[in-house]
Amino acid sequence: MHVTAKADYAVRAVVELANSSQQSPRKVDEVAQAQAIPVSFLENILTQLRSSGVVRSQRGPEGGYWLVQPADQIDLAHVIRAVEGPLVGVRGQRPEEVEYVGSAESLREVWIAVRANLRNVLERVTVADVAAGRLPKDVMALTRDEQAWH
Repeated sequence: MHVTAKADYAVRAVVELANSSQQSPRKVDEVAQAQAIPVSFLENILTQLRSSGVVRSQRGPEGGYWLVQPADQIDLAHVIRAVEGPLVGVRGQRPEEVEYVGSAESLREVWIAVRANLRNVLERVTVADVAAGRLPKDVMALTRDEQAWH
């Protein structure tokens, strides 16, 4: 999987908002500075996250952004889908929509398996997990495989 700057910035922004609320919203500039994200890029990402129902915002001097749901109820897959669409695509289509013939016929199942494994991690790790620095044990176990780092 190729993690785009947009997806990376979106996840980092949402993690930064983990402790925000309507009573203590975070300003775009604060989030951008805390995570070293260009402000103009972050504004566009937060607009998409708001449209997707991940964050809310309030205008004005006391305004800013906060998460719609508690951080422990938002998984990373939801954030990435909000700004990028489906987690795995093949030529702009979902894996189950792609058809192959002949010797490549089973390739669709490979793409579906890749998506399933990716979802297994991204749908289990929440914004709260990342913000607290406590990832699920089985996810951490995957990082102990030497091949994971190469």
